[in-house]
Amino acid sequence: MSGGVDSSVAAYVLMQQGHEVEALFMRNWTDTTGVLKGDCPWLDDKFDAEAVARKLGIPFHMVDLSTEYRARVVDYMFDEYAKGRTPNPDVLCNREIKFDVFLREALKLGADFVATGHYCRKVTEVGPDGKEIHKLLAGSDPNKDQSYFLCQLSQEQLAKAMFPIGDMLKPDVRKIANELNLVTAHKKDSQGICFVGKVDLPVFLQQKLKAREGKVFLIEPDCKIFEREWSAADKGDVSEAELEALAQPYPLHPMYGRKVGTHIGAQYYTIGQRKGLNIGGFPEPLFVIGTNIEYNQIFLGMRDSHPGLHRKVLKISADEMHWVIPTEELAVDDEKRFQIRIRYRQPLQGGKLLRKAGAYYVVFDDMQRGITAGQFCAMYDGDVLVASGVIS
Repeated sequence: MSGGVDSSVAAYVLMQQGHEVEALFMRNWTDTTGVLKGDCPWLDDKFDAEAVARKLGIPFHMVDLSTEYRARVVDYMFDEYAKGRTPNPDVLCNREIKFDVFLREALKLGADFVATGHYCRKVTEVGPDGKEIHKLLAGSDPNKDQSYFLCQLSQEQLAKAMFPIGDMLKPDVRKIANELNLVTAHKKDSQGICFVGKVDLPVFLQQKLKAREGKVFLIEPDCKIFEREWSAADKGDVSEAELEALAQPYPLHPMYGRKVGTHIGAQYYTIGQRKGLNIGGFPEPLFVIGTNIEYNQIFLGMRDSHPGLHRKVLKISADEMHWVIPTEELAVDDEKRFQIRIRYRQPLQGGKLLRKAGAYYVVFDDMQRGITAGQFCAMYDGDVLVASGVIS
């Protein structure tokens, strides 16, 4: 029970289905450094969750997981940004906290399952060997589907998971909460980092990553470094060497551009970023097309159509590939078509996944904007989320 409307209604739906339900609230973060709303949101959420539990007549419990959350999610964030990668803490929170540490706490209370207010669905089938296969499906509400955030869950975690509102639409969830007169009925959805909130990212990261002034360079769109023969990836017998070359970020270098300003630390910026650059005087918007952490440099391109923002191939290291459905794992040199997304809310994109001896490669049908190292690439077969991996 998070203190939001979705988990509130999820508890009610389970009660209507005849389940014995108890509310478990977790406190994960209390530090307000860099948080844009400098109060104690977790305390407000606790009060709301407790009020809903009283209204529904179910027991209320609280557990403090702030130590685990800092170690498994926030420290991971700092480490990834220090390497020049852009992590997704919400995906990590679900894998490492909600369906791991939190799940174990719920089991200690005697629970059989952990239910959340995620907009996704689960279907359990029996395979040819007689073993159960748990499939994670997209939520029925196309505007709220949150399956992407659960793309790293294992079969063991899914076995204990329930998603009571996954087949509902958000307006209907609000309507039920309003009819029940729940305090969360009109509460806004949480935004920003899971359990932290909206943050001023540079200020938040400066807790561990020191600011350091560096140079910003503008790269023109006609620069030769953006010339790649993308059609090579569409060949049926494309080699790993060809895929590896196409999956690499563009080799950005100051010699290809001109200095247009300074910044406070390359680790604070990410591919595709537009806001927070503090560089004006240009006829059209500027976007980050690359960073160099070692030399503390940022590279910009003008206009969203800049070729430096678009690529067609990405790489996933073999040890960072996760099969939600293990029986679907590809053998070396196999390939399969999927519908793919590389960020939350991105419309599904057509493409194919190829497994080579050293890594996996995704080849999209169309050019993709803002392929970013550290983000998760999720692969779907229809509504079913089959696999995911960290973009190299």
